[in-house]
Amino acid sequence: MEHKMKPESLMMSYGYRPEWSEGAIKCPIFQTSAFVFRSAEEGKAFFEVAYGLREARNEETPGLIYSRINNPDLEILEDRLKLWEEAEDCAVFESGMAAITTVLLEFLRPGQSVLVSNPVYGGTDHFIKKILPQFGMQVMEFFAGMDEQEIEQVIDSRHKTYPLALIYIETPANPTNALVDIAACHRLARRFSEADREVILVVDNTYMGPLWQHPLQHGADLVLYSATKYIGGHSDLIAGACLGSRRLMQRVKGLRTFLGNMASPHTGWLLLRSLETLKARMDIQASNARHVAAFLSSHPAVEKIYYLGTISPSDGRAYHIRNRQCLSYGAMISFDIRGGEAEAFQVLNRLKLVKLAVSLGSTESLAEHPYTMTHADVDASLKKRLGITPAMIRLSVGIEHHEDIIYDLRQALDLLV
Repeated sequence: MEHKMKPESLMMSYGYRPEWSEGAIKCPIFQTSAFVFRSAEEGKAFFEVAYGLREARNEETPGLIYSRINNPDLEILEDRLKLWEEAEDCAVFESGMAAITTVLLEFLRPGQSVLVSNPVYGGTDHFIKKILPQFGMQVMEFFAGMDEQEIEQVIDSRHKTYPLALIYIETPANPTNALVDIAACHRLARRFSEADREVILVVDNTYMGPLWQHPLQHGADLVLYSATKYIGGHSDLIAGACLGSRRLMQRVKGLRTFLGNMASPHTGWLLLRSLETLKARMDIQASNARHVAAFLSSHPAVEKIYYLGTISPSDGRAYHIRNRQCLSYGAMISFDIRGGEAEAFQVLNRLKLVKLAVSLGSTESLAEHPYTMTHADVDASLKKRLGITPAMIRLSVGIEHHEDIIYDLRQALDLLV
């Protein structure tokens, strides 16, 4: 029986052959705008497939044309990203928001509605609730913690006037780690689909990265990432990714071609480098987060902690969703300080090892203030309902030694005791 390699092993070489590039052990950066055709007939054939004018024939592979359409670095990267998700196809973008907005614009039309979970990342919240309505798209909202019947009632209230076309969820949610049941949303998407209008379920999986949760296996149609975060993991690039079926990804890639928002070859090359250590980094981050969460849970200056590992059977639905969907507790922790913004700022300003910056999933530990930073533009009343308060600090746990992370947090928190 042929041995099936694990994704972390395949990240070193999958999709690349050294003989293609003078024996270079690593894929070079193909920093070129265009690729030479061997004949006019070949160029014609490449364009026919790339533009969807016809399906590729048996054993015909899409040829390289122009780096806005395809590029070796990006194609190898997309092939490797597919392995973690067991996805049919993948597209990489120049940012996470580029991936998100491309998907929303491709699958929504004026007069149709999108159902979005709360909370979501602040940039996503802004685009869905403030930009999409300018194009005639309607927005329906539900909250993490609502059951399937309650969400269905939200849809029913407006579906006949503004047909549902897309369900967009972020789970675990930024910054509260709130969980949404992917399988339940899949059932709702199918229930409200019609012969001429398929409801697409899209899941932002950035908080868990490609290792700790696999939304496609729970019924998602498309999964999105800010590849800047765990996939990139070094705070040195901006990128996004979308994965799903070949059928849906053909549409995503088609719009990406004409929006021109694909990642650059250099970004693709950097991400190929990062994938080689993805599992090692994320394993360390998850282990560190367990130690940090235990410390924060016991510190007198911390009023509440938001971490997947602290969800207990008494939390009901969230406990069962976590156990069914999540393969790890992750490395994202938010916590409320006893006090408010002033006390939270005091703690943030005293951190030394942990850097005061937005973003997450990088090798270094990062802390920020969601209320006034990543979620500054979210409606104040909504933030209050979601528990995003001036007392909250969001922490992305890095790969430093956990004792040093805890030492830094302790010296900052002790100021409040």
